[in-house]
Amino acid sequence: MNQERVFSMRNPWFVTSVGGIIALAVISVLIGFIWLPSANGDFSGRGLWATICSAAGAPSNWYGGGSNVAGPAPSDVVVLPPHYVSVDQASIGRGATLSTQNCSMCHGVLGTVQVTAPALAGQYADVIYKELRDYQSGLRANAIMQPIIHARSDQDLHDLAAYYASLQRAAPAEPNASPDANAEKLAMQGDPMRNIAPCAACHGQLDRKGAAPWLGGQSSVYLAAQMQRFATGERHNDINEQMRNVARHLTPQEIDGLAKYYAAQP
Repeated sequence: MNQERVFSMRNPWFVTSVGGIIALAVISVLIGFIWLPSANGDFSGRGLWATICSAAGAPSNWYGGGSNVAGPAPSDVVVLPPHYVSVDQASIGRGATLSTQNCSMCHGVLGTVQVTAPALAGQYADVIYKELRDYQSGLRANAIMQPIIHARSDQDLHDLAAYYASLQRAAPAEPNASPDANAEKLAMQGDPMRNIAPCAACHGQLDRKGAAPWLGGQSSVYLAAQMQRFATGERHNDINEQMRNVARHLTPQEIDGLAKYYAAQP
């Protein structure tokens, strides 16, 4: 059979193949740009054209979609990796003064381990800064923290973060806690079948993502309480719902085990 006859409209196999590809493309467009966008909960507020353009990846200013998005942005905090942030001694000194005046009652004089409040000594500066900003904006709710941090300037928040990051990390909160093999596996390997990423992939040991705190040495009471709040959605200041997506798949026993595992780490 020569080449001309293969790609001829009189060849039924050629016509069937081309027709099938065109039909598949049309069905894919209808599903991807019409049916799936219309099933989105935001469809009614944005309109068909805006939703189709959004699904296609077009910038919102091309079709006026930005003006239809209701509510504030989830967070205006930009977190830089620690090695891009320069800290001077003056900032650390100002942070030390602010800490003594406002923070030591709950977090200890040097930010050491407390039962229901996090240990701040040696914590990453970007973590502390983000959490302070979230308290200030109300994204993270706390009846004690918000009145304290409400009127503080952005420089004050940077100074506090710089001070605590400059301190040496305290000893583990619970060094004699019994090791839990399942908790260690979750921390280091996760559970892919349940969509649980390893804790160490974001919080250190394996890798660290911006604004993810170092968990080692924290009180197990505090850690368990935070994981439970993420699991229920009571706490929701995690970037892209990373913690909520993990915590909601953990059992109460796994939350308790992970809290004790990290409380025993340096």
